Amino acid sequence: MAVLLEEIVQSVELWLKLLRDKPQPYVDPDLDPVLLVPGVAGSILKSVDKANGKDERIWVRILGADHEFRTKLWSKFDPSTGRTVSLDPNSSVVVPEDRYGLYAIDVLDPDLIIGRDCVYYFHDMIVQMIKWGFQEGKTLFGFGYDFRQSNRLQGTMEQFAAKLEAVYNASGGKKINIISHSMGGLLVKCFLSLHSDIFEKYVQKWIAIAAPFQGAPGYVTSAFLNGMSFVEGWEQNFFISKWSMHQLLIECPSIYELMACRNFHWEHIPLLEIWREKKAANGNSHIILESYQSEESVEIYKEALYSNTVNYNGEMIPLPFNLEILKMANETCKILSRAKIPSQVKFYNIYGTNLETPHSVCYGSDDAPVTDLQELRNIQPKYVYVDGDGTVPAESAKADGLNAEARVGVPGEHRGIVCEHHVFRILKHWLKVGDPDPFYNPINDYVILPTAYEMERYKEKGLQVTSLKEEWEIISEEQDDGDNMADRKPLVSSISVSQSGDDQSSRAEAHATVIVHPQNEGKQHVELNAMSVSVDA
Repeated sequence: MAVLLEEIVQSVELWLKLLRDKPQPYVDPDLDPVLLVPGVAGSILKSVDKANGKDERIWVRILGADHEFRTKLWSKFDPSTGRTVSLDPNSSVVVPEDRYGLYAIDVLDPDLIIGRDCVYYFHDMIVQMIKWGFQEGKTLFGFGYDFRQSNRLQGTMEQFAAKLEAVYNASGGKKINIISHSMGGLLVKCFLSLHSDIFEKYVQKWIAIAAPFQGAPGYVTSAFLNGMSFVEGWEQNFFISKWSMHQLLIECPSIYELMACRNFHWEHIPLLEIWREKKAANGNSHIILESYQSEESVEIYKEALYSNTVNYNGEMIPLPFNLEILKMANETCKILSRAKIPSQVKFYNIYGTNLETPHSVCYGSDDAPVTDLQELRNIQPKYVYVDGDGTVPAESAKADGLNAEARVGVPGEHRGIVCEHHVFRILKHWLKVGDPDPFYNPINDYVILPTAYEMERYKEKGLQVTSLKEEWEIISEEQDDGDNMADRKPLVSSISVSQSGDDQSSRAEAHATVIVHPQNEGKQHVELNAMSVSVDA
């Protein structure tokens, strides 16, 4: 009994030692550095009191969010500088640089405990990259920025240049792999266009994920007229109201830069549609559906937001649709169109698919037409959807206008795609990290994902029976032929193999059936069912 008790004590001591001495994460010193660049609203912002230097997080926060947002983050565009400046004259907005820039783009509200995953940004990707051997401050870095500003703001471009140089030096002179998400892709592309020499000096690969290269028309139209919410579910009740967000976005150059690109040849032209009542000369009225393309929509925005104001500390501040910002955004579009990938840099594009994505926006109906355009702010719109990630149409995200090594569509939601394991497998291959992945085919741009594996063995008196079931999903960017989907049937194939021993006393047989299902929504399901029987004398 004493021996058993001693073993128990030793076991507990060992367990406590393991708790105290946490194993150090694996670090691969040979990896090339990675710089993560988030999209709109993807960086923590802090307000710093100019008098005493004290700071507080104003984006993102759940508790007291709306009040602090309106007090510290509501802004006004200054056309003389091209900057959006907070209405509060006693504070300034900064992005924290903790953890080599990763803190600001990891968990956007670090204080949130319940429902924390709703404020994850690059968190899952950072965790995964550390497992691959990346080390914060040596081979893994982040670039947070004030997402209210234009993607080509000179100050942001200077900060990005300084970041590239700092990462290059910290990693011992190794060239950088940039991974951008969403609007971060526009920021990187602006830098590429304006400072291609610096880009070529420091960058070896750029991987853009879910970038709105030609805009996010449905998303932006409803943002201008109705605002938006960045948090869904119950947490939305404690977060920033759509109205408060609406007042900020009207003065953000970055949002204007997400409007549909005017010179892009859309397969389906995005429209703003409004059901309106028109009166004829004879006094009779009739209902018509008016449609406006991107440039034509500007007049609607102007009229709908003509009297838009906010009360800030007792002062009524007008916030109409801002034509100065629109002019700046149109110039940004031209700068983006001139970007070219240097010959020594490799570019890759991952875009989201398989989700209904707002493209055209419609207000009113035949039964309830819009009588006053200023009512649009209070009307819930309806959408015409296209394929995409729920925010950015796949057509826009694919049209990068650059010389790409590969473009791969991944089923996923706009924000959630940076947490997708499908994406991690692709990144693992392109970054050349970890062990080689035998399931990825880089030539044809598809991923084979094992989804199920079952094996059972039975052995008795020289007889052994083994059954195997394995399933895969092939994710590719090949388009489904929708017209023939109903007529297509699974492809079934069988194979049998037998083997005899040298003394004829032992024998083994195996039979397998493979079922390849038709591709549906970018996925193709494959099943393998096999059984082997062996007999030994």
